[in-house]
Amino acid sequence: MSGDRTTGDVPAEPRPESQPAQQQTPPGTLGQMEPRPDHGEQSYRGSGRLAGKKAVITGGDSGIGRAVAIAFAREGADVLISYLDEHDDAKDTARHVEQAGRRCVLVAGDLSDRSHARTIIPRAVEEFGRVDVLVNNAAFQMTHESLDEISDDEWDHTLAVNLTAMFVLCRDAVPHMPPGASIINSSSVNSDMPSPTLAPYALTKAGIANFTASLAQLLADKGIRANSVAPGPVWTPLIPSTMPPEKVEGFGEQVPMGRAAQPAELAPVYVLLASDEASYVSGARIAVTGGKPIL
Repeated sequence: MSGDRTTGDVPAEPRPESQPAQQQTPPGTLGQMEPRPDHGEQSYRGSGRLAGKKAVITGGDSGIGRAVAIAFAREGADVLISYLDEHDDAKDTARHVEQAGRRCVLVAGDLSDRSHARTIIPRAVEEFGRVDVLVNNAAFQMTHESLDEISDDEWDHTLAVNLTAMFVLCRDAVPHMPPGASIINSSSVNSDMPSPTLAPYALTKAGIANFTASLAQLLADKGIRANSVAPGPVWTPLIPSTMPPEKVEGFGEQVPMGRAAQPAELAPVYVLLASDEASYVSGARIAVTGGKPIL
């Protein structure tokens, strides 16, 4: 299902089982994380499974999006990365893409602004001529212990980033997607087992899973596939920037495997769903949860 996560004699990076307490301001950056996540920078080896494809990845500066960008490039795809304002992280991701011999286009801006979201696909078409793979991965969350802590603005922002931007990009991309193209939307284990402290985020992740199931049926006659991935706990900048330090410490220990995933462990699933090998996979929701089942 995946590219080999080794390169010659270089072993996959060790994955720490826990993280110390730490805190950042949103959206968070890689440079402040302890330990630094593994995105497959030293370990992912491609085999041409996405040769010649053109991909758009939102939230591609770090976390799952960065791991997917690196894997896609090493599998032969050019990528456009949409991100908020984490310029150093985005440039470093682009460096890895370009070292793989592929093009990387960086587009900074706030996806909660619909006018900005509507610039992403036209830019990709301008640069690449078409869109073969769309990965809607950007997301916002914030931890709250009670409903009265959630402001109207935060509620609207969460839905705008997680749901509305996904809808806009899907609608804009479809006319530029050839038969065999793939849409991959990042859902979450929270779509089925919502955390009470992440209520707005969990709602959007359930909506993503539901919308993707509809999309697969709507687009089947065009030869375009749509699937979602439901990650469990993943060690990304989203965690220390949106959770209190006491929840960051030991984040992920609640799942059967006893630890959070590294972003590199998610990338192979996205590669499969983007590849022609998954030609009959549409309407699926793939759980990558460290043993915690989804309904």
